[in-house]
Amino acid sequence: MRQEADAARERIQPAGALADPMLRVELDNINNYGNGNQLSVLPWRVGETKYTIVQPLPAWGKRELRREVAEADAQRAEANAAATWSELAARIKVAYAQYYLAARNQRLVREIFELIAGLEKIAQARYAGGLVAQQDAIRAQVEQTAMRSELIALDSEQRQMRARINALLGREADAALADPASLRALPANPPAAEELARRALARNPALAAEEARIRSAERNRELTLRNRYPDFQVGVAPTQMRSRITSWGVMVEMNIPLQQESRRSQEREAEAMASAARSRSQALARQLLGEMGMNLAAIEAAQRSEALVTTQLLPQSELSLRSALAAYETGKVDFATLLDAQRQIRKAQQDRLKAQVEVQLRLAEIERILGEDL
Repeated sequence: MRQEADAARERIQPAGALADPMLRVELDNINNYGNGNQLSVLPWRVGETKYTIVQPLPAWGKRELRREVAEADAQRAEANAAATWSELAARIKVAYAQYYLAARNQRLVREIFELIAGLEKIAQARYAGGLVAQQDAIRAQVEQTAMRSELIALDSEQRQMRARINALLGREADAALADPASLRALPANPPAAEELARRALARNPALAAEEARIRSAERNRELTLRNRYPDFQVGVAPTQMRSRITSWGVMVEMNIPLQQESRRSQEREAEAMASAARSRSQALARQLLGEMGMNLAAIEAAQRSEALVTTQLLPQSELSLRSALAAYETGKVDFATLLDAQRQIRKAQQDRLKAQVEVQLRLAEIERILGEDL
């Protein structure tokens, strides 16, 4: 896209330049009738040679309008390149957040796996003492087997995300990639929703591309209207007889714009294209503002969910697990209650992790809309 933008910038100068002049050479009386010479096509050996140099001149204002159309197209190409990078950057951010989620889930499952292994030892010790049934130890082993299967799936997911990130970075799919250490830090003082909306309308590259499309369409419409006026060609024509120039002439040529119905159709087409560009820009602006509102609402909900899990649900789950473990060791609860307690704490940790990653995904979308990092 950047190379296409470079190509579009190079079209600006030719768009407003004059066309190359034309040279016409006319050889009259090449058979030398009346002067006794032989047939020839050499200018100094024919009866008369006329040279005409013609320069096309478009009607006033057309060159400037063509240059402005090319400038608007170049600006649109540059904005499209920026939009492409913004989209690619958002995909990289999303892939990294998902990579972090898979890695952290894998680490969390390993921690819970170790916890279940400890519970199995407790169940085996109590079974050896005749305090519980063998089923408790078997259930702990079944739980560990299920977690091993989950670890396989998480490892596959992590490798898939690694391949996706490498692809987005233009690297080999199996290139080495470090494990994600942490999520990106959130903005310390995030802008208000009104400020974000204003920045999105002012800086979104896709919207800038549509604004450039509007300028191009409007200049094309003006250029089409100028086609009502004729274009000219001016020229100078020296005439050669034998080896010297004997006379000079000048010429002016112009087209006659008689096909008015065709021009009116072209003008209506140009006006419709300009209207379509304006409508497309307005629709995109509304879409961007709608997406901004949705992502801000999702971030707020995810942050509230994370705060709830961190301050209430997770401490309660940890307390419930410790209480169930102590009660199981004294025979006051069964092993199923202990497994439910560890599942609750695992779910709370996963919910907090999902909320953190959800904030990152929504933040990446907001930055894509803005076309810049917060």
